[in-house]
Amino acid sequence: MKAVVAAGGIALLVSLLGTPLFIRYLTRQHYGQFIRQDGPASHHVKRGTPTMGGVVIILATLFGWLVGNAFIGRAPNASSILVVFLFVGLGFVGFLDDAIKIRQERSLGLRAGWKILGQGIVGIGFAVLALQFPNADGLTPASTAISFLRDTSLDLAVIAPAVGTIGFIIWSNFLITAWSNAVNLTDGLDGLATGASLIFFGSYIIIAIWQLQQNCQLEGAGSLCYETRDPLDLAVLSSAIAGACFGFLWWNTSPARIFMGDTGSLALGGAIAGMTIVSRTEFLGLLIGGLFVLIVASSVLQIGWFKISGGKRIFKMAPLHHHFELMGWNEVTIVVRFWIIAGLCAMTGVGAFYAEWVANL
Repeated sequence: MKAVVAAGGIALLVSLLGTPLFIRYLTRQHYGQFIRQDGPASHHVKRGTPTMGGVVIILATLFGWLVGNAFIGRAPNASSILVVFLFVGLGFVGFLDDAIKIRQERSLGLRAGWKILGQGIVGIGFAVLALQFPNADGLTPASTAISFLRDTSLDLAVIAPAVGTIGFIIWSNFLITAWSNAVNLTDGLDGLATGASLIFFGSYIIIAIWQLQQNCQLEGAGSLCYETRDPLDLAVLSSAIAGACFGFLWWNTSPARIFMGDTGSLALGGAIAGMTIVSRTEFLGLLIGGLFVLIVASSVLQIGWFKISGGKRIFKMAPLHHHFELMGWNEVTIVVRFWIIAGLCAMTGVGAFYAEWVANL
């Protein structure tokens, strides 16, 4: 627990104190956000707000994660290192996207094909490595089985090991792309994605600590134990990311002094995907991160219905938060109410996780 508290506290302080320094640097360099012309008119006043704040979230997380582990005299293990690889790798893809927007003074950065390629390279690397590094008990960071509250019996490796590996790579990359784009879509109002991410990783601190206490690698572990390879590492990393988001939120809440940009949204989405994969709670993550799922669903429905109906719309604008803006809701009202939804989803997910364990005692 000391490592978990230290990681979160250090990351929070680095983010809270480091963000204003980064804001001043970005302002001097004139690195500001460009606003899409077809967005809500109220967003045009945000033009020029410093962006790429995800750099601070990433650096604060790394510092908190490393210090948290050092605090108890241990080195990070494979599971958290792989999630960090995904976190930083997708953050770099997002950084390139933000840099192009600033350099070319437009709201669109990397072309879709290049962004997908970057996500694919990082995602495939993560997926391949996640099936390596067995520990003394033979556990690898991830498994080829589909997971909900824990690994299920649905495992393509039963057919053949190669089929399981290929299936896992495809499935992992789908999750990585979906989650990174989900956080990216959610990052449309001041503080919305930051607060929702804070709630998500706060939930995973609880889940990882419970998996640590009920782990199959412990002597005398019962039949309801969890086969997560490195639960302590995941708790420390989740705490570091939550702390970094907490500190950044001070400056990102309305009226935002800085935006996380694609640097932050892709990094956080990658970390969410990686955390669900290595904790073996892939479908549980959809419940805990229900707000992200809801926002993605609104965009998918809008686009699908627009094409099917020949130009009709379900919402005034997608993603969903922009619909409420055009209905006249205040931005802060939308954000706080969406945070409440995120909190309810997280409570439901963590409750389901614990209830499954209790019900099978």
